[in-house]
Amino acid sequence: MTITPVPVPPHSPFEAFTPKLVSTLREGYGLERFKKDATAGFTVAMVAVPLSMAIAKASGASPEAGLYTAVVGGFLISLLGGSRFQIGGPAGAFIVLVASIIERRGFDGLLIATLMAGVMMIGIGLLRLGTIVRFIPHPVIVGFTTGIAVIIFASQIVDLLGITLAAKEPSALLPKLGAVFEASGTTNPAAVATGLVGIAAIIVLRRLRPHWPGFLIAVIGASLFAAVLSRAGLPVETIGSKFGGIPGSLPAPGLPDVSFERILALMPDALAIALLGSIESLLSAVVADGMTGRRHRSNCELVAQGAANIGSALFGGICATGTIARTATSIRAGATSPVAGIVHALVVLLLMLVAAPLAAHVPLAALAAVLAVVSWNMAEREEFALVLRLSRGDAAVLLATFGLTVFVDLTTGIAAGVVLGSMLFMHRMASIVEVTTHASILPDDGPEPSGLPAYVPAAAGDDRVAVLRLSGPFFFGAASEATAVLERLGLSPEAIVLDLAGVPFCDSTGAHALSGLAAKLRRHGVRVVISGGTPAVLRMLRMSGVDESVVAFAADVPRAVAEAKAGLR
Repeated sequence: MTITPVPVPPHSPFEAFTPKLVSTLREGYGLERFKKDATAGFTVAMVAVPLSMAIAKASGASPEAGLYTAVVGGFLISLLGGSRFQIGGPAGAFIVLVASIIERRGFDGLLIATLMAGVMMIGIGLLRLGTIVRFIPHPVIVGFTTGIAVIIFASQIVDLLGITLAAKEPSALLPKLGAVFEASGTTNPAAVATGLVGIAAIIVLRRLRPHWPGFLIAVIGASLFAAVLSRAGLPVETIGSKFGGIPGSLPAPGLPDVSFERILALMPDALAIALLGSIESLLSAVVADGMTGRRHRSNCELVAQGAANIGSALFGGICATGTIARTATSIRAGATSPVAGIVHALVVLLLMLVAAPLAAHVPLAALAAVLAVVSWNMAEREEFALVLRLSRGDAAVLLATFGLTVFVDLTTGIAAGVVLGSMLFMHRMASIVEVTTHASILPDDGPEPSGLPAYVPAAAGDDRVAVLRLSGPFFFGAASEATAVLERLGLSPEAIVLDLAGVPFCDSTGAHALSGLAAKLRRHGVRVVISGGTPAVLRMLRMSGVDESVVAFAADVPRAVAEAKAGLR
């Protein structure tokens, strides 16, 4: 059976929110494509099962919460998403944030924050703000991704070594490492051996059989190895001994106790989940686009991510997002459409229903081994070194984001990185704004030179008229310095022509600065004529009070000079 293509009206206002699954069915979907998607979905499910349990466990939740997230969140992301290849579920990038929320607010607090974040993400998508996420500076992304990798690895040391802590494991990195060092005498050799077997299996399988489900095989092999050790009198802690096993079905959907006070208290956490989920899912979609040559719909994708987080929370899952590693695995396995993601979710559900009793025997050291490899892969070591070499500004943004993520928290790291990155961008943009002489308006620190060549009288053909040309974006980062340069001209000319043909953008601060300068020149009897300027720049000037009552306007410099001369006595 083949589903025949259905023509789509061009330029439909709803096309930006049409799920890619619908687009796939419109194109025509047959048995051959389904076979490829089913194979890819089964393959990625083999990766998702152990990874979902490991991520949930590292986040401070029970392993089944990760499986619920993979099933419900993964299904909704593929059903409603704006990417053909996105595979959704719990992500390693969320471990630090989720663990922090559970520690401070409890698991119910996480569910409420996830619900709130889902609503926020739907709102971001419907308002078509998905493209804004793309403007997060690259050093910020590298910094917080590498920082998360460090924290994930540190969180697995206890299980990898089988250490028994005297008190609850601290969440902060330095106290955590201190507690591990103090309890190092309780290291369990059997757990260490189990973890090493898991890591070695993953590495070997990736080199020799890269298309095999290495994570699943490694977990099974490490579990069998741990069972042998247990029979020899060397027990290793398992999911069953710590969590009591995994339920063999999905729970009934339900809402935690919600109050207005809890919503207000959880607002920062919900914002952090929404921000991180948006970044992670759209990064994953971009990676998928690069691997396949397709294009995703960012706003549709965010709406789907929001729905997935709401659904996951209702079923007792943790935060869901698009996952780069599982998405790439699905593409390499031959996926052609979102059907692969739907099959992946259904296979995870089937495995949970059938094999839940076996999961109780999985050693925690095996799951820690999976996350140790994930954290190593997540750490963008080459990109980190490259950014450090690019420029001091980018290096500062990178190190600030990385350091704050590791030693404070993820939200602070991202916020500080974005602010520093924005300031660096504004400094760079302001440094390219020039006045007539093409000299930078942001000179290096030092004594101010005297006798600046303010303008070229010959350009106007009359010593009484000065012609000035501004070039570059005239925004708040450049306005004060630009107007300072303009004021150094002195007031000897009787008229000044400001040529704005080279100004592509002007914000309210720049317009306000020009308004103040024009008013000051007018009080001293100097006529001001503005030439050129894009419609947007001229509209901003008029809205800021720079209109015909203050200055004159002309289409170009010759007309502006003529207008200036005509007004002279």
